[in-house]
Amino acid sequence: MSTPALSDEELERYARHVVLPEIGGPGQQKLKRARVLVLGAGGLGAPVLEYLAAAGVGTLGIVDDDTVSLSNLQRQVIHDTDSVGTAKADSARAAIARINPNVTVKLHKLRLNAENAASIVRGYDVVVDGSDNFETRYALADACAAERKPLVHAAVGRFDGSITVLKPYEIGQDGRPNPTYRDLFPEAPPPGLIPSCAVAGVLGALTGVMGTLQAMETIKLIAGIGEPLVGRLLLYDGLSARFDIIRYRSQG
Repeated sequence: MSTPALSDEELERYARHVVLPEIGGPGQQKLKRARVLVLGAGGLGAPVLEYLAAAGVGTLGIVDDDTVSLSNLQRQVIHDTDSVGTAKADSARAAIARINPNVTVKLHKLRLNAENAASIVRGYDVVVDGSDNFETRYALADACAAERKPLVHAAVGRFDGSITVLKPYEIGQDGRPNPTYRDLFPEAPPPGLIPSCAVAGVLGALTGVMGTLQAMETIKLIAGIGEPLVGRLLLYDGLSARFDIIRYRSQG
């Protein structure tokens, strides 16, 4: 199905994209056609949704069944004080409408699990993982692999974060299948080993760094530019301002 030509308003809105040779008009049309699912409208999901909306991604799906609390506002910048007590999905949709009214928002007010994940991700082109627990991460990664959807995964600790891109349904340059999430994390850590943000704390700006990197990887995947972080885990140490990359392979 063809996408309508960019309007004059859209050409002005996305002018800084259009002048980039790597994006241009065709790349902006790809963004307009794209359907991206974001799991979680929290610390990671907030900057992802804001930057993808600003970039002109045509349809954004939001999976979140939580409500906005005052303690969220230190890092979940898509919400504001007036949205405390409202559903995060509704608050995020209202913010996206203020950023870019051209974006269509689809809400999934539920908790993603192994039973419903595949049916949810099936309707999207790229999936972004902003979840905060291993059970959900495994369910989402398995569903994306089965449905052949690229997954942009990130996680954060107190002052550090990590990000990778998963496309295990494709063959890498080495002739082997690209690695899965389970190649990276064969099993979840024992309960209590990794404390939650509520227990350990998290620097708010850290989620902005990692979420913005997720938005960047998503745009690269949609536009077909650059080298996505497939088979590479990018590590960020906020206290030392250091980035490192670890390569990992399929164990199959």
